[in-house]
Amino acid sequence: MFLLEPVGLGQRDNDVYLALLELRRATAGQLAEHVGEPLPEVRAALADLVGAGLVHQLGHAPASYLVVAPDEALAALIQRRRGDLARMQVRVEELARRLRSGAPRPGSAVELVEGEDAVIASVTRLQAQAREEVLAVDAPPYLGGQWNPNDFEITQLASGVEYRFVYSADSLSTPLHVANMRRCVAAGEQARVLPDASMKMVIVDRSTALMPASYREPDAAVRLLVRESALIDVLVCCFEAMWARATPVAAVDPVDGAPERSPGRSGLSARDGELLALLSAGMKDRSIARALGVTERTVGRRVTELMAELGAQSRFQAGLLAARKGWI
Repeated sequence: MFLLEPVGLGQRDNDVYLALLELRRATAGQLAEHVGEPLPEVRAALADLVGAGLVHQLGHAPASYLVVAPDEALAALIQRRRGDLARMQVRVEELARRLRSGAPRPGSAVELVEGEDAVIASVTRLQAQAREEVLAVDAPPYLGGQWNPNDFEITQLASGVEYRFVYSADSLSTPLHVANMRRCVAAGEQARVLPDASMKMVIVDRSTALMPASYREPDAAVRLLVRESALIDVLVCCFEAMWARATPVAAVDPVDGAPERSPGRSGLSARDGELLALLSAGMKDRSIARALGVTERTVGRRVTELMAELGAQSRFQAGLLAARKGWI
Protein backbone atom coordinates (compact mmCIF):
# COMPACT_ATOMS: atom_id res chain seq x y z
CA MET A 1 0.00 0.00 0.00
CA PHE A 2 1.46 3.37 -1.07
CA LEU A 3 -0.71 5.81 0.87
CA LEU A 4 1.36 9.00 0.77
CA GLU A 5 2.33 9.19 -2.92
CA PRO A 6 -0.39 11.78 -3.82
CA VAL A 7 1.07 14.28 -1.33
CA GLY A 8 4.60 14.02 -2.72
CA LEU A 9 6.14 11.60 -0.23
CA GLY A 10 8.08 8.51 -1.30
CA GLN A 11 7.77 4.80 -0.61
CA ARG A 12 10.34 5.00 2.20
CA ASP A 13 8.37 7.78 3.91
CA ASN A 14 5.18 5.79 3.42
CA ASP A 15 6.63 2.62 5.01
CA VAL A 16 8.01 4.49 8.02
CA TYR A 17 4.70 6.34 8.54
CA LEU A 18 2.65 3.12 8.47
CA ALA A 19 5.12 1.44 10.82
CA LEU A 20 4.87 4.34 13.25
CA LEU A 21 1.08 4.22 12.97
CA GLU A 22 1.30 0.64 14.16
CA LEU A 23 3.79 1.35 16.96
CA ARG A 24 2.16 4.70 17.92
CA ARG A 25 5.49 5.97 19.38
CA ALA A 26 9.07 4.88 18.70
CA THR A 27 12.68 6.03 18.31
CA ALA A 28 14.40 6.07 14.93
CA GLY A 29 16.33 2.96 15.96
CA GLN A 30 13.17 1.08 16.88
CA LEU A 31 11.56 2.04 13.57
CA ALA A 32 14.63 0.98 11.59
CA GLU A 33 14.50 -2.42 13.26
CA HIS A 34 10.74 -2.67 12.66
CA VAL A 35 10.82 -1.85 8.93
CA GLY A 36 14.21 -3.46 8.25
CA GLU A 37 15.76 -0.33 6.72
CA PRO A 38 19.11 1.41 7.44
CA LEU A 39 18.95 3.94 10.27
CA PRO A 40 20.05 6.95 8.12
CA GLU A 41 17.21 6.29 5.64
CA VAL A 42 14.67 6.01 8.44
CA ARG A 43 15.91 9.29 9.95
CA ALA A 44 15.59 10.99 6.55
CA ALA A 45 12.04 9.66 6.23
CA LEU A 46 11.16 10.91 9.72
CA ALA A 47 12.48 14.37 8.82
CA ASP A 48 10.17 14.41 5.78
CA LEU A 49 7.20 13.25 7.85
CA VAL A 50 7.83 15.81 10.60
CA GLY A 51 8.11 18.58 7.99
CA ALA A 52 4.79 17.48 6.47
CA GLY A 53 3.07 17.57 9.86
CA LEU A 54 2.35 13.83 9.87
CA VAL A 55 4.68 12.97 12.76
CA HIS A 56 5.67 14.86 15.90
CA GLN A 57 9.17 14.73 17.40
CA LEU A 58 9.62 14.56 21.17
CA GLY A 59 13.02 15.30 22.68
CA HIS A 60 16.46 15.05 21.13
CA ALA A 61 18.67 12.48 22.89
CA PRO A 62 17.36 10.17 21.70
CA ALA A 63 14.30 11.63 19.99
CA SER A 64 11.07 9.68 19.98
CA TYR A 65 8.41 10.09 17.33
CA LEU A 66 4.65 10.12 17.68
CA VAL A 67 2.25 9.62 14.78
CA VAL A 68 -0.54 12.20 14.39
CA ALA A 69 -4.08 10.99 13.65
CA PRO A 70 -4.20 10.72 9.82
CA ASP A 71 -7.44 12.60 9.20
CA GLU A 72 -6.14 15.50 11.31
CA ALA A 73 -2.61 15.72 9.93
CA LEU A 74 -3.59 15.26 6.29
CA ALA A 75 -6.68 17.48 6.27
CA ALA A 76 -4.89 20.52 4.82
CA LEU A 77 -3.14 18.47 2.13
CA ILE A 78 -6.36 16.71 1.20
CA GLN A 79 -8.18 20.01 0.77
CA ARG A 80 -5.52 21.32 -1.62
CA ARG A 81 -5.64 18.20 -3.77
CA ARG A 82 -9.24 17.11 -3.34
CA GLY A 83 -9.64 15.66 -6.82
CA ASP A 84 -6.47 13.54 -6.86
CA LEU A 85 -6.79 12.50 -3.22
CA ALA A 86 -10.38 11.17 -3.21
CA ARG A 87 -9.27 7.54 -2.88
CA MET A 88 -6.63 8.50 -0.32
CA GLN A 89 -9.19 10.22 1.90
CA VAL A 90 -11.15 6.97 2.18
CA ARG A 91 -8.03 5.21 3.39
CA VAL A 92 -7.13 8.04 5.77
CA GLU A 93 -10.55 7.84 7.38
CA GLU A 94 -10.11 4.08 7.84
CA LEU A 95 -6.75 4.59 9.53
CA ALA A 96 -8.17 7.34 11.73
CA ARG A 97 -11.00 5.11 12.90
CA ARG A 98 -8.49 2.41 13.83
CA LEU A 99 -6.25 4.88 15.69
CA ARG A 100 -8.99 6.68 17.59
CA SER A 101 -11.34 3.71 18.10
CA GLY A 102 -14.34 5.65 16.92
CA ALA A 103 -14.31 8.10 19.83
CA PRO A 104 -16.88 10.89 19.29
CA ARG A 105 -15.63 14.49 19.10
CA PRO A 106 -17.19 16.83 21.66
CA GLY A 107 -18.80 19.93 20.19
CA SER A 108 -18.84 22.33 23.15
CA ALA A 109 -17.31 25.81 23.03
CA VAL A 110 -14.62 24.80 25.56
CA GLU A 111 -13.24 21.25 25.55
CA LEU A 112 -10.73 19.74 27.97
CA VAL A 113 -7.80 18.07 26.18
CA GLU A 114 -5.82 15.67 28.35
CA GLY A 115 -2.69 13.63 27.62
CA GLU A 116 0.42 14.27 25.52
CA ASP A 117 -0.94 12.44 22.47
CA ALA A 118 -4.22 14.39 22.53
CA VAL A 119 -2.46 17.75 22.97
CA ILE A 120 -0.02 17.05 20.11
CA ALA A 121 -2.90 16.02 17.85
CA SER A 122 -4.79 19.22 18.72
CA VAL A 123 -1.78 21.47 18.02
CA THR A 124 -1.15 19.78 14.67
CA ARG A 125 -4.81 19.86 13.69
CA LEU A 126 -5.12 23.57 14.52
CA GLN A 127 -2.09 24.45 12.39
CA ALA A 128 -3.35 22.31 9.50
CA GLN A 129 -6.71 24.09 9.65
CA ALA A 130 -5.13 27.58 9.59
CA ARG A 131 -5.97 29.54 6.45
CA GLU A 132 -4.86 33.07 7.38
CA GLU A 133 -2.89 33.37 10.61
CA VAL A 134 -1.54 31.67 13.70
CA LEU A 135 -0.93 33.73 16.85
CA ALA A 136 1.15 32.10 19.58
CA VAL A 137 2.89 32.79 22.87
CA ASP A 138 5.87 30.46 23.33
CA ALA A 139 6.49 29.74 27.01
CA PRO A 140 7.05 26.65 29.17
CA PRO A 141 5.98 24.13 30.31
CA TYR A 142 6.66 21.93 27.27
CA LEU A 143 5.50 18.44 26.44
CA GLY A 144 8.03 15.84 27.55
CA GLY A 145 9.68 18.42 29.79
CA GLN A 146 11.63 20.08 26.99
CA TRP A 147 11.04 22.34 24.01
CA ASN A 148 10.50 20.64 20.63
CA PRO A 149 10.87 22.25 17.17
CA ASN A 150 7.73 22.97 15.13
CA ASP A 151 8.84 22.04 11.61
CA PHE A 152 5.25 22.06 10.34
CA GLU A 153 5.30 25.86 10.74
CA ILE A 154 7.82 26.13 7.90
CA THR A 155 5.42 24.23 5.62
CA GLN A 156 2.51 26.47 6.58
CA LEU A 157 4.54 29.67 6.13
CA ALA A 158 5.43 28.53 2.61
CA SER A 159 1.73 28.05 1.84
CA GLY A 160 0.93 31.65 2.85
CA VAL A 161 -0.23 31.29 6.46
CA GLU A 162 0.96 34.20 8.63
CA TYR A 163 2.61 33.35 11.96
CA ARG A 164 3.12 35.83 14.80
CA PHE A 165 5.04 34.55 17.84
CA VAL A 166 5.73 36.19 21.19
CA TYR A 167 8.68 34.45 22.88
CA SER A 168 9.24 34.49 26.63
CA ALA A 169 12.72 34.69 28.15
CA ASP A 170 12.49 31.06 29.30
CA SER A 171 11.61 29.92 25.78
CA LEU A 172 14.91 31.34 24.48
CA SER A 173 17.12 29.78 27.13
CA THR A 174 19.19 27.61 24.75
CA PRO A 175 21.09 28.26 21.49
CA LEU A 176 19.02 25.50 19.84
CA HIS A 177 15.76 27.33 20.54
CA VAL A 178 17.20 30.66 19.40
CA ALA A 179 18.47 29.04 16.20
CA ASN A 180 15.02 27.59 15.53
CA MET A 181 13.41 30.98 16.09
CA ARG A 182 15.86 32.51 13.60
CA ARG A 183 15.06 29.78 11.09
CA CYS A 184 11.35 30.48 11.39
CA VAL A 185 11.90 34.25 11.12
CA ALA A 186 13.94 33.69 7.96
CA ALA A 187 11.02 31.66 6.58
CA GLY A 188 8.58 34.52 7.24
CA GLU A 189 7.56 34.31 10.89
CA GLN A 190 7.01 37.64 12.68
CA ALA A 191 8.66 37.24 16.07
CA ARG A 192 8.88 39.41 19.16
CA VAL A 193 10.45 38.88 22.60
CA LEU A 194 8.69 39.66 25.88
CA PRO A 195 10.71 38.33 28.86
CA ASP A 196 7.76 38.04 31.26
CA ALA A 197 5.32 36.50 28.77
CA SER A 198 3.69 33.55 30.51
CA MET A 199 0.22 33.26 28.95
CA LYS A 200 1.03 30.31 26.71
CA MET A 201 -1.52 30.02 23.86
CA VAL A 202 -2.10 29.25 20.20
CA ILE A 203 -4.89 31.04 18.30
CA VAL A 204 -5.83 30.06 14.74
CA ASP A 205 -7.72 32.42 12.42
CA ARG A 206 -9.13 34.19 15.51
CA SER A 207 -11.71 31.42 15.79
CA THR A 208 -10.05 28.54 17.69
CA ALA A 209 -7.47 28.49 20.47
CA LEU A 210 -5.49 26.09 22.64
CA MET A 211 -4.40 27.26 26.07
CA PRO A 212 -3.35 25.77 29.43
CA ALA A 213 -6.20 24.75 31.71
CA SER A 214 -4.47 26.80 34.43
CA TYR A 215 -1.87 29.58 34.34
CA ARG A 216 -1.15 29.27 38.08
CA GLU A 217 -0.15 25.60 37.90
CA PRO A 218 0.16 24.91 34.16
CA ASP A 219 0.39 21.31 32.97
CA ALA A 220 1.77 20.82 29.45
CA ALA A 221 -0.42 17.75 28.96
CA VAL A 222 -3.69 19.43 30.00
CA ARG A 223 -5.13 22.11 27.71
CA LEU A 224 -8.40 23.85 26.91
CA LEU A 225 -9.55 23.83 23.30
CA VAL A 226 -11.65 26.96 22.80
CA ARG A 227 -13.92 27.45 19.80
CA GLU A 228 -15.64 30.62 18.58
CA SER A 229 -16.86 32.45 21.68
CA ALA A 230 -16.31 35.60 23.71
CA LEU A 231 -13.28 33.89 25.29
CA ILE A 232 -11.55 33.87 21.88
CA ASP A 233 -11.97 37.66 21.69
CA VAL A 234 -10.43 38.01 25.16
CA LEU A 235 -7.47 35.81 24.21
CA VAL A 236 -6.85 37.79 21.02
CA CYS A 237 -6.89 41.03 23.04
CA CYS A 238 -4.38 39.54 25.50
CA PHE A 239 -2.12 38.45 22.67
CA GLU A 240 -2.26 41.87 20.97
CA ALA A 241 -1.43 43.58 24.27
CA MET A 242 1.65 41.38 24.70
CA TRP A 243 2.57 41.89 21.03
CA ALA A 244 2.47 45.68 21.48
CA ARG A 245 4.81 45.47 24.50
CA ALA A 246 7.23 42.99 22.96
CA THR A 247 10.47 43.79 21.11
CA PRO A 248 10.58 42.85 17.39
CA VAL A 249 13.13 40.29 16.23
CA ALA A 250 14.62 41.25 12.88
CA ALA A 251 15.83 38.71 10.35
CA VAL A 252 19.63 38.51 10.32
CA ASP A 253 22.17 36.70 8.20
CA PRO A 254 23.60 33.54 9.76
CA VAL A 255 26.96 33.78 11.43
CA ASP A 256 29.49 31.41 9.83
CA GLY A 257 32.74 31.64 11.74
CA ALA A 258 33.68 35.33 11.57
CA PRO A 259 30.74 37.73 12.13
CA GLU A 260 29.20 39.14 9.00
CA ARG A 261 29.05 42.92 8.78
CA SER A 262 25.92 44.72 7.67
CA PRO A 263 26.23 47.91 5.57
CA GLY A 264 25.41 51.08 7.49
CA ARG A 265 25.54 49.37 10.88
CA SER A 266 28.97 50.60 12.00
CA GLY A 267 30.45 47.11 12.04
CA LEU A 268 27.48 45.51 13.80
CA SER A 269 27.50 41.72 13.38
CA ALA A 270 24.52 39.40 13.18
CA ARG A 271 25.39 38.15 16.68
CA ASP A 272 25.47 41.75 17.96
CA GLY A 273 22.01 42.24 16.47
CA GLU A 274 20.74 39.24 18.42
CA LEU A 275 22.39 40.49 21.59
CA LEU A 276 20.88 43.97 21.27
CA ALA A 277 17.43 42.61 20.48
CA LEU A 278 17.47 40.42 23.60
CA LEU A 279 18.96 43.25 25.67
CA SER A 280 16.30 45.75 24.55
CA ALA A 281 13.62 43.16 25.36
CA GLY A 282 14.74 43.33 28.99
CA MET A 283 16.59 40.01 29.25
CA LYS A 284 19.42 39.76 31.78
CA ASP A 285 23.03 38.92 30.88
CA ARG A 286 22.70 35.36 32.20
CA SER A 287 19.64 34.65 30.04
CA ILE A 288 21.24 36.26 26.99
CA ALA A 289 24.39 34.18 27.51
CA ARG A 290 22.37 30.94 27.63
CA ALA A 291 20.44 31.92 24.53
CA LEU A 292 23.57 32.80 22.53
CA GLY A 293 25.70 29.96 23.83
CA VAL A 294 28.43 32.20 25.26
CA THR A 295 29.63 33.11 28.75
CA GLU A 296 27.98 35.77 30.88
CA ARG A 297 31.32 37.61 31.00
CA THR A 298 31.42 37.72 27.18
CA VAL A 299 27.94 39.23 27.08
CA GLY A 300 28.79 41.84 29.71
CA ARG A 301 31.99 42.85 27.90
CA ARG A 302 30.25 43.18 24.52
CA VAL A 303 27.35 45.15 26.03
CA THR A 304 29.87 47.61 27.51
CA GLU A 305 31.57 47.96 24.10
CA LEU A 306 28.26 48.53 22.31
CA MET A 307 27.17 51.10 24.89
CA ALA A 308 30.40 53.00 24.29
CA GLU A 309 29.92 52.81 20.51
CA LEU A 310 26.36 54.08 20.84
CA GLY A 311 27.25 56.75 23.41
CA ALA A 312 24.68 55.29 25.81
CA GLN A 313 24.75 55.88 29.57
CA SER A 314 22.56 52.86 30.42
CA ARG A 315 21.56 49.50 28.99
CA PHE A 316 18.01 50.75 28.42
CA GLN A 317 19.31 53.79 26.52
CA ALA A 318 21.54 51.49 24.46
CA GLY A 319 18.46 49.57 23.32
CA LEU A 320 16.65 52.78 22.40
CA LEU A 321 19.61 54.19 20.48
CA ALA A 322 20.21 50.90 18.65
CA ALA A 323 16.57 50.84 17.56
CA ARG A 324 16.79 54.49 16.45
CA LYS A 325 19.83 53.69 14.34
CA GLY A 326 18.07 50.72 12.78
CA TRP A 327 20.47 48.24 14.31
CA ILE A 328 17.59 46.12 15.68
